[in-house]
Amino acid sequence: MIPRRTLLAASAALAATPAVAQTSRVRLSHGYGIHYLPLMVIRDRNLLQPHAERMGLGKLDIAWRTLDGGNMIIDAIVSGAVDIAGSGAPGFIILWSKARQNPAQAVVGVSGLGNGALWLNTNKPHIRSLRDFGPGDKIAVPGIKSSFAAVVLQMAVAREFGIENYAKLDPLTVSLAHPEAFAALTSGKTEITGHMASPPFSNQEITMPGVHRVLSTADMLGPITIDLVYTPQRFADANPRLIEAFLAAMEEAVAFIAADRAGAAESYVRVSGVKMPVTTIEALLADPETSFTVAPEGVMAYAQFLAQAGQIRSAPATWRDMFIPQLHGRAGS
Repeated sequence: MIPRRTLLAASAALAATPAVAQTSRVRLSHGYGIHYLPLMVIRDRNLLQPHAERMGLGKLDIAWRTLDGGNMIIDAIVSGAVDIAGSGAPGFIILWSKARQNPAQAVVGVSGLGNGALWLNTNKPHIRSLRDFGPGDKIAVPGIKSSFAAVVLQMAVAREFGIENYAKLDPLTVSLAHPEAFAALTSGKTEITGHMASPPFSNQEITMPGVHRVLSTADMLGPITIDLVYTPQRFADANPRLIEAFLAAMEEAVAFIAADRAGAAESYVRVSGVKMPVTTIEALLADPETSFTVAPEGVMAYAQFLAQAGQIRSAPATWRDMFIPQLHGRAGS
C-alpha cells in the first residue's frame, strides 16, 4: 500500500501543475464476483469523487455498469462505451497484445484488483477430473475463450492433456454470467454440467445437493491476481489526474476491506445484487486465498501461457510493460 504521505505529496504535485483539459465524465464497470470488491466499495462508498476534487478535477459525472465476461468487457472498452473496466487478467493481456499492432486501440493496466482461485464445479457424480467431461457436457464460463475462467480452464487442460491440446474442452464451454451459471448448475435441470466459478458462487455451489468440486486453480497457480483494472491508453494519457485519483480511491478501498470485512461485505451485497447473507460474504473475505492488492501478482504466468499457446504473439518482458508508470515501483509480478 502507498503510504498516505506519498499520496498527499502526489496530489499536491499534480495540483501545482498547469491546468490541462481533462474529462469531467468517467464510465466504469465491474463484474459480479468477489474479486471485483474494491470497485464495488469505490462505487458504494463514493470514494472516487473526493480524490478527484483534491486533484482539482471538480465534480465528476461518474457512471457505473455491471459487465461480466471478457468478451463483453473488451467490446465495451474498444467501442468507447466504458473508460475504466475491471476484467479478468487473461482477457486484458490478449487485448493488450493485439492492440500493440494498432496503437489507436492500445490499452494499459491501471491496477490489480482481487487475488484468489476459481473452482470448476459439477453436478455430475461421475465427473472427478477433466478427463471425465464428454460431448454431452457443457461448462459455463462468463465469456468464451477470453474470460479469466475460460483461459484458466485452458491452462488446466494443457496441464492434463499437453499444451498442444489446450483448447480440447473449448467446444464444451458456453457463455453465462456467474449468477445465471450458478442457477443453472445447482438446478440440475439444464444442459450445464460444469461451472468455472469464482467466489462467492464457487463456495455456495458446493453446499448444494449433488454438486462437488473437480479442481481449484489454486492447486495450479496459487492465489494470484484474477481480476484487474485497465483503460484505453489514450484515456490514461489524456487524464493523468483522474488516473491518480482512481489509484488513490483503490488504495482507500483496499484498506477499507482489510479493516472492515463486515462493511465491505455489506457493500458487496448492495452493489452486486447477489442474494447472499452478509455473513457468508464476510466469511469469504477471511479466506487466506482471497486478497486485494493494487499491484498485480502473477500476471506473467498468464502471459507466458498465452504466448506458448499462440494466443498472443509473444509474452511481455515484464508485467510493467502492460501497466501505467505509477505502478512500476511496486512489487508486482
